[in-house]
Amino acid sequence: MPEPLDLELGVIGNCQVAALVDVQARVVWCCLPRPDGDPVFSALLATPSRDRPAGVFAIDLCDLVEAGHEYVRNTAVLTTTLRDVHGNALRVTDFCPRFRSRGRMFRPMTLVRLVEPLAGRPVARIRIEPTSDYGASRPQVRTGSHHLSFASGALAWRVTTDASLSSILEGRPEVIERPIAFVLGPDESLEEAPLVLARLWLEETLEYWRDWVRALAIPFEWQDAVIRAAISLKLCTYEDTGAVLAALTTSIPEAPGSGRNWDYRYCWLRDAYFVVQALNQLGTTRTMEHLLHFLDHTVARSDEVALQPLYGVGGGAEVPERVVESLDGYRGMGPVRVGNAAYHQVQHDVYGAVILAATQMFFDRRLTSPGDPAAFARLERIGERAVEVFGQPDAGPWEFRGISQVHTFAAMMSWAGCDRLARIAEHLGLPERARYWRDRAVPMRRELLARAWNAEHGRFSSVLDGAELDATLLLLPEFGLVEGTDPRFLATLGAVQERLGRGRWLMRYAHPDDFGRPETAFTICGFWHVNALYMAGRTAEARERFEAMLAARTRLGLLSEDVDPQTGELWGNFPQTYSLVGIIQCATRLSRPWEDAR
Repeated sequence: MPEPLDLELGVIGNCQVAALVDVQARVVWCCLPRPDGDPVFSALLATPSRDRPAGVFAIDLCDLVEAGHEYVRNTAVLTTTLRDVHGNALRVTDFCPRFRSRGRMFRPMTLVRLVEPLAGRPVARIRIEPTSDYGASRPQVRTGSHHLSFASGALAWRVTTDASLSSILEGRPEVIERPIAFVLGPDESLEEAPLVLARLWLEETLEYWRDWVRALAIPFEWQDAVIRAAISLKLCTYEDTGAVLAALTTSIPEAPGSGRNWDYRYCWLRDAYFVVQALNQLGTTRTMEHLLHFLDHTVARSDEVALQPLYGVGGGAEVPERVVESLDGYRGMGPVRVGNAAYHQVQHDVYGAVILAATQMFFDRRLTSPGDPAAFARLERIGERAVEVFGQPDAGPWEFRGISQVHTFAAMMSWAGCDRLARIAEHLGLPERARYWRDRAVPMRRELLARAWNAEHGRFSSVLDGAELDATLLLLPEFGLVEGTDPRFLATLGAVQERLGRGRWLMRYAHPDDFGRPETAFTICGFWHVNALYMAGRTAEARERFEAMLAARTRLGLLSEDVDPQTGELWGNFPQTYSLVGIIQCATRLSRPWEDAR
């Protein structure tokens, strides 16, 4: 079978590490010791060559003729079935252990692969060919009695197995006549045999995810889509600090050969807010609590509340951007970037995003540590900064590298932050503080509506006192700035559809930027469009568009950042949390009530 050159990838993880597995049971992307680390399996961004390590952990069935994968229902456990031309078959089960043990969450830096014969005598070649230094070299290998140890710099890890090490090292095919297991983890001895441990951890992990899903407050319709999106969002969190990653990959281009290749393995405060909002809608609030812990520590490290758009998953402020020459890029379309220069951009929407992410903490009675006056006082510091930056130019939510304007979205987020602070203060019984924040929010809203409205075109503009148009205008009713049925918004909605619509998809903007004119549609914008139609009272149209967008998901129910509106092919980093958020938000709003099942 030919090499897959698409994003039909399964995601496995445990909120400590994550990996991408292709339809032929090859681990093609996995970073250690955490999702922003060095990719020990980097084949997703490498062109096959004899002169470089393959960057893959493969179970290559000889004479392969059919391959397919699926998730075990309601879990993050992936199974791949491989069949050969002779009728032999095997199954590969991939997962990262996650379950409660000894009173805490067990989520080690570990990936488990269980290989089992299903029919006949399948013959497979096991390839464990890791990389180091972003594909530039091979890690040092040491052979043990039942394991292979790999070391590169400060990173040391091993694969323990009951398979033949000689066959693996020599590249010889092996008959899979019994189940075998591979446990990739820290360079430490296992207390039990790999197969015994793999099966034990598998059952515990299955039970964890089933319990987690059972607790979700899902809508009546599109349940499978929402469940898969929720699990995948969970896998894009780094629980040690509470960070929420924008995606698990770097440098998958937004469009073929566009050079729009970015590293998304970091925590964008704006994206994190949307993720928290979506998961809160499903009744799972721990991600919000963990993110607030992350933000609390991030802000505490600075005397001044000057937030960056993004931070490293460990909370680090600096993620300098560089190009690595050792990887060719997805389908050979470089450059491959590590780090993201947007961390030192000015993006004023972050202050409102932090406040909005924390708002539910003050109202949700289920939380073990609800918001109190002390937490509110910390948020007020961020609110003061939101007031200061209101109406000031910034790089905008699209992170323009050569443009600075006064963006409507950023101004709206500043207003929304102050508005929510007034509501929180009132809820806490702090009338003076409620009055203080209301006195700031009301004039901000008045100025925002006046300056964002373009009388000449009869619609709102994405830039204050300007005429520009972008998809963030669809969010005006989302944050309560205007009603979805407001004639001004309806006119704006029509203009956005006409200018940015591409069939069932929506461009984020149509004007040229630092890299020219965008070619692909931004997936989340399509979901914003669906929500805007719903809020405008056009529910039937919204449902139709939503169904069309769901049809564009991978066979496993995932989405990337971008899509080619002509072909429907997915582009951009994967899986994209923004896009998965859209599935949850739209399904929750558009679904018929549970009473319809009776």
